[in-house]
Amino acid sequence: MHQMNLAEIARGLAAKQFSAEELTRSLLARIQQLDPQLNSFITVTEDLALTQAKAADQRRADGDTSPLLGAPIAHKDLFCTQDILTSCGSKILGNFKAPYNATVVEKLAEAGTVTLGKLNMDEFAMGSANESSHFGAVKNPWNLERVPGGSSGGSAAAVAARLLPAATGTDTGGSIRQPAALTNLTGLKPTYGRVSRWGMIAYASSLDQGGPLARTAEDCALMLQAMAGFDPKDSTSVDQPLDDYLAALTQPLKGLRVGLPKEYFSAGLDSRIADAVMAVVEQLKTLGATVKDISLPNTQNAIAAYYVIAPAEASSNLSRFDGVRFGYRCENPQNLEDLYKRSRGEGFGAEVKRRIMVGAYALSAGYYDAYYIKAQQIRRLIKNDFVAAFNDVDVILGPTTPNPAWKLGEKNNDPVAAYLEDIYTITANLAGIPGLSMPAGFVDGLPVGVQLLAPYFQEGRLLNVAHQYQQVTDWHTRVPAGF
Repeated sequence: MHQMNLAEIARGLAAKQFSAEELTRSLLARIQQLDPQLNSFITVTEDLALTQAKAADQRRADGDTSPLLGAPIAHKDLFCTQDILTSCGSKILGNFKAPYNATVVEKLAEAGTVTLGKLNMDEFAMGSANESSHFGAVKNPWNLERVPGGSSGGSAAAVAARLLPAATGTDTGGSIRQPAALTNLTGLKPTYGRVSRWGMIAYASSLDQGGPLARTAEDCALMLQAMAGFDPKDSTSVDQPLDDYLAALTQPLKGLRVGLPKEYFSAGLDSRIADAVMAVVEQLKTLGATVKDISLPNTQNAIAAYYVIAPAEASSNLSRFDGVRFGYRCENPQNLEDLYKRSRGEGFGAEVKRRIMVGAYALSAGYYDAYYIKAQQIRRLIKNDFVAAFNDVDVILGPTTPNPAWKLGEKNNDPVAAYLEDIYTITANLAGIPGLSMPAGFVDGLPVGVQLLAPYFQEGRLLNVAHQYQQVTDWHTRVPAGF
């Protein structure tokens, strides 16, 4: 059963080929057996999962036909889950059990999903390799000496290793799409405001967005249909009707206009990944698409703008973790100042401290105009580039990452090198548009992905293109050896 994707599991449960409880027990045993070599889970919620599975079986027996009823998933460990550890991969929240469920968790629970646990992640979602977690690095199932990508690396590794069919992730600068590319998955970052951020512990509030990681576009459509929607508890949630994402999958691609940005094919891109991208282009042409060269001239400034804006927001958001109200507290503080300094100094990891300091510097009185305001101006220019491009094309296609997965520890002493792995993904977050990564081949036995970008609230278009591509290719069906 573990080799079945989410859609196949949904059909199998509907046909009563197996029960939710049988499936859940099978996957819990698989997690216990295989996860020690991956470290993808922080918490396994066995009792909750079995309770939810039995309830799902009863709902189905009572006539409920919800598509995700009984389907097993897990959550990235920054979605608050009531009475369950929600750590954000950090020591400072290593003892925090949330008193409520995030909206995403609540929506998926109402849809009947079964929560197998909470997944490992870069600390406070800050990283591209899943090596900054207080709970240890996550390994890539395609090569246990390689990173799975970050910050949703635990989600990606668990799904790629067939420990579960789908998982939630979050994407602030590529943290769904990049690990999807490095582990041979389909990952979707929705339009900013499409999925509620309430109960999702913030890194950078104007950039963060929750989304699904799964094996196929169809699986992502199933997840997104349950996750998305207006939430009055989230002031950034957009009150706009949901599309029927599953219905959108079957539309033909004849007449689809695909844009290829020249800036995405620069010297920093591995030529073999460029070849994989062009192979996808040729396949889309056979499906009826037309291709046009376009330009996104402000892409070159995206890294600099992002690494001012995101740390600035992080320095503000993370100020609440002070050792007073919840989370880690240092021992025997001498006074309030000592409590603050030592609790934060001992509780936060190196990468989080680095970004807090960068952000506080960028927001300081003497540098606010020179750095933060300038970065926001660049952000608007990047958005304008996309708006102009989408006047001429329906989707934009390019590589998800410039390189395949690198070795664990390889970039630990060079944070900037790790930051540059996000060059193709961060622009979507700065502009707020949706983006999807889908499997597109292998380089030296390691998966690589292709990214699709679309105008605001056109997630259905992205899922449609990816699904049609996956009907005529088999990259997404490949399984890492041993799993």
